[in-house]
Amino acid sequence: MKLSVALFFAGLFGALAAVFILLSFGTDYWLLVSESCHQKTDGSAGPGDVTIERGDVVVQEGSNDAIQYHEGFFWRCSFGGNLGDENFFLKFWFTNQPYSKVCVPAYLFPFPISHQTHNATEYDSAIIYRGFWSIFLLIGVVAVALGGFVIICAAPFASHRLYKAGGGLFLTSGFFLLCVVVMYVVWVLVLDVVDSYTEHQRSSLCPDFQLSLVFGLSFIFAPIGIFFCLLAGVLFLLIGRTVQIHYH
Repeated sequence: MKLSVALFFAGLFGALAAVFILLSFGTDYWLLVSESCHQKTDGSAGPGDVTIERGDVVVQEGSNDAIQYHEGFFWRCSFGGNLGDENFFLKFWFTNQPYSKVCVPAYLFPFPISHQTHNATEYDSAIIYRGFWSIFLLIGVVAVALGGFVIICAAPFASHRLYKAGGGLFLTSGFFLLCVVVMYVVWVLVLDVVDSYTEHQRSSLCPDFQLSLVFGLSFIFAPIGIFFCLLAGVLFLLIGRTVQIHYH
């Protein structure tokens, strides 16, 4: 009876882990970015270098325009938006995005690295860093898929070896995906790549350049999947040990 209950919860946790991990892997919403430029007048010259006198009213068209980005494992997409939107997350919801948006492959090119904003050394280092991040993510996804397949094969035969192998694969997936999450947080919040990009934009494009970024749903799904993955892995290892002791 206890073994059946443990199998039920282990299978449930394993299924939830697979769902959240695949959602995190397959959706390109790890990072949500909005960048804008507010041009300020000095009170003496307006658009087109027209002199502003006392009592004149200056209207700047497009002052609320911004460029929105969202990126994941496969793609980094950009589209125009408006800063007047109240909720940052709702700007990136599927129904709120325009049909015309530009997407580029993001396998080895994380935001905001480019030849224009970073030197050759930083650019090459970013590619290597992103390469390891992508490999770890692929290993985690493949491991959880193989773990589920092995567990399905173990159920009819009550094989302790297959249960242990499945549990080990779930734990392996959880470990690599944990590394993926930590690496992504370090990339966005700890390293100075985002600050370097902001400084470059302010010095070369717009002194009042503003950058806002938050982690998206794909990123949030990853820790949830890791939690269920590690829990399922431990339970399947214990189930394999119990089957080995009592039935072999």
